[in-house]
Amino acid sequence: MTRPDSIAAELTSNAPALLRYLARRVGADDAADLLGETMVVAWRRAREFPQQPERARMWLFGIARGVLQNHARGERRRWALADRLRGELRLAEYPSADAGDEVRDAVERLDADLAEIVQLVHWERLTLAEASEVLGIPASTARGRYQRAREQLRSSLDDTITPDERRVKATSSTEPQSCPKGER
Repeated sequence: MTRPDSIAAELTSNAPALLRYLARRVGADDAADLLGETMVVAWRRAREFPQQPERARMWLFGIARGVLQNHARGERRRWALADRLRGELRLAEYPSADAGDEVRDAVERLDADLAEIVQLVHWERLTLAEASEVLGIPASTARGRYQRAREQLRSSLDDTITPDERRVKATSSTEPQSCPKGER
């Protein structure tokens, strides 16, 4: 029997036992994925494959054990990250869920390329130059899209403002409006 054939035969004959071994440790949902990963590692390390069947079986269980340890480390890192992010989210201040509905709705009505530039500049706090780099477009194109988006948003939002709100806005806006970073 050639080496690939013997590895395939050992994997086939030991797969049920390896799957049970993994399932008892991580549950049925993750066990199948870890068995697949065990098989991939076994094929990568085919040069180390022992020819004796009992040693081959223990070699496969050793690989499965290493895969389990990697999985456990990954799980710990994911939980630590989730805990850290939950802590950061508790400290962050967010507007109420209904704050800015008109603006969100207006942005959603924009063409996708215009909405994306607005979201990158205002929500993600990127400059127009940075947004153009993220989008893979020239800065001049980004500036043009941003200008079109602003005009469409202004028009859309002016339709939602009542005459009283328009009067209050006109009398209270004595300071010039600031431009987002990088627009100048």
